[in-house]
Amino acid sequence: MNYDDVGDAIREGRALREASAYRFRFALEGLTFRNIDVPDPVPTGRQILASAGLDHRADYILFAYLDTGDFEDVRLDETFDLRGKGAERFIAFKSDRDFKFWMNDRQLAWGRAEILGSVLYDLADAAPDEAVFLEVRGGEDRLIDPDERINLDAPGIERFITAPKPNTGYVILVNSEEKIVPDKHVTFEQVVKLYYPNAGSETNVKFSMTYRNAASLPHAGELGEGGSVEVKKQGTIFNVTRTVQS
Repeated sequence: MNYDDVGDAIREGRALREASAYRFRFALEGLTFRNIDVPDPVPTGRQILASAGLDHRADYILFAYLDTGDFEDVRLDETFDLRGKGAERFIAFKSDRDFKFWMNDRQLAWGRAEILGSVLYDLADAAPDEAVFLEVRGGEDRLIDPDERINLDAPGIERFITAPKPNTGYVILVNSEEKIVPDKHVTFEQVVKLYYPNAGSETNVKFSMTYRNAASLPHAGELGEGGSVEVKKQGTIFNVTRTVQS
């Protein structure tokens, strides 16, 4: 088929070429996009739905997901010019209501009251070292977990922001297993408990411990009962040996 790709035209900074079809990306109820072709570079919203194989007579709401990251309502009986809008992605919802919210400085919309945290991260285009927060006016902003489900219709759900990920703890290795501790100062007893949760109930058992790659001096050595070391943010290693006394 002789088609021109809307996304290619946007990225190449050129006008759409004359073609028998025009290709863009379409998603239903989420951000999983597939290719759709329409014969007209200025389709109506209903033509977009029909090209996606949907019943254009049903109640759908349709958004153009612009390359700026903004959402634009696409009315089903009005045309949308693919040649100059900067949109290669469209999202439809089988719904008669949308839920608007802010992500940083952009107003977005969703066709369901519930949205996954992971979708918010995708919409925010968050960097690996960033997290999404619900902005709480007059209070502490709430960290959004990617697995969380957020009700956009709930009171106070208005604006989300991205910010550096919070410091959630220190990652250490205990007998080759990753463990997370809340503070950089880690005690002998704390490390034993992490690997041997029932250690306190065993009266005839002794533990010995070595460590390396610590933040404090010395960086490696033996750690005895009552002792502690300062660990690095990630990478301090402990080896714990359990001995049963007769």
